[in-house]
Amino acid sequence: MLKKEDLLIMNTMKQETHRPGVFKQSNKQHKTGRHRSKSVINNELKGKQNIKTSLKHLKKSLQRDARRNQLLQIRKKKREEVLMQKRNLGGSHSAPILICIIPLQSDINVQNIMSVITSIDETANITTSPCGITHIGVPRMKQRFSIIVPSVGNVLATLDAAKVANTILFITSVACQSNSDMEREIVDEWGKKIIVACLAQGLPTTMFAVHNIQRLHIKKRQEYKQSVQRAISKWLPDEKVFELDTADDCLNMLRRVGSQKQRNVFYKSIRPHLLAEEISFKSNEDSLDFGTLSVTGYVRGITLLSVNNLVHIPGFGDFQMSCIKVSDDPYEIIYTNHKKRSFNDETKTKEKNKTQVILYTADPEKQESLESEYILDPMDAEQTWPTEEELAEVAANRKRKIVKVVPKGTSEYQAAWIPDEEGESLSACSEELEDNMSVEEARSEIDSNTDLEDDEEYETITISEAAMNEAHYDEDIDMLEEKQAMEKFKEAKLDAQFPDEVDTPQDTLAKTRFQKYRGLESFRTSPWDPKENLPVDYSRIIEFADYDRRRKRIYKECEDIEEAVWPGRYVTLDIIGVSRETFKAFATIVNQPLIVIGLLPYEHKMSLLNVVLKHLNNYTLPIKSKERLVFQCGFRRFMACPIFSQHTNGSKHKYERYFHPDNTVVASMFAPVTFSPCPILCYVENKGELELIATGNVLSCNPNRIVLKRSVLSGHPYKVNKRSVVVRFMFFNREDIEWFKPIQLRTKYGRRGHIKEPLGTHGHMKCIFNGQLKSQDTILMNLYKRVFPKWTYEPLLITQLSCQSEAMQTE
Repeated sequence: MLKKEDLLIMNTMKQETHRPGVFKQSNKQHKTGRHRSKSVINNELKGKQNIKTSLKHLKKSLQRDARRNQLLQIRKKKREEVLMQKRNLGGSHSAPILICIIPLQSDINVQNIMSVITSIDETANITTSPCGITHIGVPRMKQRFSIIVPSVGNVLATLDAAKVANTILFITSVACQSNSDMEREIVDEWGKKIIVACLAQGLPTTMFAVHNIQRLHIKKRQEYKQSVQRAISKWLPDEKVFELDTADDCLNMLRRVGSQKQRNVFYKSIRPHLLAEEISFKSNEDSLDFGTLSVTGYVRGITLLSVNNLVHIPGFGDFQMSCIKVSDDPYEIIYTNHKKRSFNDETKTKEKNKTQVILYTADPEKQESLESEYILDPMDAEQTWPTEEELAEVAANRKRKIVKVVPKGTSEYQAAWIPDEEGESLSACSEELEDNMSVEEARSEIDSNTDLEDDEEYETITISEAAMNEAHYDEDIDMLEEKQAMEKFKEAKLDAQFPDEVDTPQDTLAKTRFQKYRGLESFRTSPWDPKENLPVDYSRIIEFADYDRRRKRIYKECEDIEEAVWPGRYVTLDIIGVSRETFKAFATIVNQPLIVIGLLPYEHKMSLLNVVLKHLNNYTLPIKSKERLVFQCGFRRFMACPIFSQHTNGSKHKYERYFHPDNTVVASMFAPVTFSPCPILCYVENKGELELIATGNVLSCNPNRIVLKRSVLSGHPYKVNKRSVVVRFMFFNREDIEWFKPIQLRTKYGRRGHIKEPLGTHGHMKCIFNGQLKSQDTILMNLYKRVFPKWTYEPLLITQLSCQSEAMQTE
């Protein structure tokens, strides 16, 4: 609001600026030579400055009021949006509230709990979808609920159901607790395994309930609730414990689920997803191996589902959609006083729901392609054609043969690289004769070698009676696995005690053994070109100029998509190109939920994925780099052999040979693009089962991450003369000392030095350091080379899971 003083100032300014006499008088005075006094000029200048300051103050006050009004409007709009979301939660204009029931004890009968929940109210509309999802519509609450119960023991199915759920209901039962050790039995091994995995992948809104608590005395119920609270406090510290025995308890549970604040998981809500209510498969006319998978359900999330984008089905892969059909919601709330609907009403609603209308059809020009990697053209490079002289030389060389003595199993290509000092050129006339002789000699040598191998491999062993009596115990032990585990422990222990130290070979030159390595003056500041000597696999992947900027832009563009479906609608997705064998394998797994996820742009392209992993304490075996692991990256599951590196700042990162317990590393591997933030679960296969070994998050998709493997050569002081030291056992040849002379040396006690000159021919060398060395010190030389991951990506399909489940059932 403008004050009265401000209006007077503005009016006076207008009057002074529009008075022509002032300007005429000043011009007249200037012409006649009359000048005003300094005091008059200063007063006028002060008046103008006061007017300017008052205008600035007026402008600032207007901006302040405008900003305050804008903030009030934004706050009001956000409050209205939150209220609308809360009112529409589970209503007729949104998807039902999805509740996932997870028992934390393997012997809980969930069917008894579901029978109590379905008997909460006589007016409630209770139906079950073909995929086993129970729908409950409560007219008095004006809300709808969907309940999914994954099978106990199936970790992947439980994790899939927990991903798409709005609320997770953890349940424990009194029937499983023992008086001797109450807290240990509240959450058994299955419960600990699944609750840790659910926490790692991101928990939505949670609740905790106790079943069969009425079996206890009234005085002991509160004591048992407190023991349950203590047992779950390390996972869910702020969660209250509710009872779940009667219909009133179940109604209170649903009322709390419908009114509590929803916790959104970003990686799940930013991608549209759908839990299958109905599934059907139709084979193609031209090929029976592939067909169209029709999935019906509610679209969930906060972004739109476009028909031209790709979708991902865990265990199936990435696919395109042909169209999106819309139909009437079959699970609406029916406000009626009758307990049950008549048969005619049910048939009418079923016929009404069968009618589907095609809402959107995919456009081939706008539809994303399924190509996940770039196809390398081997001819797409600079070609140099040979001259006539080179062609004549090659033709002349073809006429002569060279006989070489090579190791067994060497190919012609490998033999070409062996120096031909011992080879002899053969004339054209004697080629056939000497070839036959060489073949006969080779056969005789092979026969003699096989005889030696047979003599070495087989021997007689006498077994005592005591060993025969204990044979039943030894049958359960896998000796090969025992030896491999022992070797792993030894190598991991040596790596922890002496990190990156390797022995210099004595039979070969060190410059040949470490020819791919180089020395660095400073690991942090020394330059290293990220595009130098890249493997061929790097030409197949995608690279972002700025990963973070592209990620933010894609998240912003998700809000405005053409030909897309809003969340909350009941639709049918026609997914094309699905394998018939994969669908049959899915049908064999009992109570396996099927979810469909809309992928963001570029998320089907292959790139170099870097993820941060933190080791869990429950897994004691060392994890070696390039070991085959199973990853769950958001909604994806795949197998890969990653390389480990330190999680540090800078342009270069040190390669880690082992993933030690209580440690954090970065795993790099070839995998599809996944935009962060996104949780990571790392599993290892142990006797046909998946065991969780590490958790983490996606770091980036950056192929330019430089991972350097360090090899440390160690030597020992032989003679110490102040700063001059004679070092031995680092090298064993004079030629190696001359080769590695420019590289800087360091000691375990912090001294720096360099090689001055070699002494003799047995590897002794004279070194100069920046201080006097101690006799127990060790001289070290750091050598580095860049390490790249191998192309070991393999999606974890449902066919592999079905084979594992069948194998476990047969056992």
